Order: sequence, then structure tokens, then C-alpha cells
Amino acid sequence: MVSRAFAVLLMVLASPLAAKDSLGVFGGWGSFRDPLVPRCYAIAAPEPTRAARDYSPFASVGTWPKRRVRSQIHFRLSRKLAAAPTITLRLGGQRFNLSGGGGDAWAAGNAMDAAIVAAMRSARSMTLSARDTRGRRFSDRYALEGAATALDAATVGCARPRG
Repeated sequence: MVSRAFAVLLMVLASPLAAKDSLGVFGGWGSFRDPLVPRCYAIAAPEPTRAARDYSPFASVGTWPKRRVRSQIHFRLSRKLAAAPTITLRLGGQRFNLSGGGGDAWAAGNAMDAAIVAAMRSARSMTLSARDTRGRRFSDRYALEGAATALDAATVGCARPRG
């Protein structure tokens, strides 16, 4: 648990030093507010693996109040995706086919974003699977301990008026 929280903190520290407010670390998930955009998000790194990586992967759920976007799912994958990829998210017995390319994946719209977030609140883990540019199958697995609280913190963080 401590190593996951440490990984979340490392991700934030490694990002550009924009003004980000920490809203808390919950299990392996962190919540942040970026008042310059403004946006709030919950973010986590996948479970460690020895598999090859092209990118530093993460899962995030973001809210942009001025754009009226709430709980939008985004995954940075560990590998560059094959052309015309099939990206599958398994979560609590449910399967979601995501869209994406390069090293990124998203839900196919607001309804899928909402369904994924609802499933994240009750599941123990989620696994994202696809094929890379060399045709190799890979998976990024995320523990969901603390995810619901991190999601709530991010939502509340952007709901409060800032003075």
C-alpha cells in the first residue's frame, strides 16, 4: 500500500511543476486539483511488472468544470498500441471496449465513462488489455483500493468555489 501511494506521489512530482493542489492519497490512488486549468482528477499507477514498457502508464478520472466534463476516463498505456487496436477493460466481471491509439485509451462516450466509474466503486481491480505494435498482447492491472474515495475527493475538489 505504501509503495502504491509512493508511486502516485512520484507521478505527480515527475509532471511539470504547474500549480497542483493535493487533495489526498487514498490506497494507491491520489486526487489533485489544478486551479490553472481548472480541473480535478484521481490518478493511479498500475501494479508493478517486469514486462517491457514504452510509456509510464496510469489511469485517471478527470473533471473539467468550465467545460462541463465530469468523470472522464483516460488511460496512458504501458505500450504503444497496434494499428486499429482492440482495447479491453475488465472490471468487476464487466468488459468495456475502449477507443484509443498511440499510447492512450478512453471510454467511447459519457455513458461508458459513467458505467466504468460506477464499476470502479465496487470492484477490487481492473485490467486493461491490448496488443502492441509488435503484435504482443499486454495488460496493465490496477488495484482499486482507495479509488472511490479518490474519485469523490476529485469531484468535491472541483465543486467548491475557489476564492
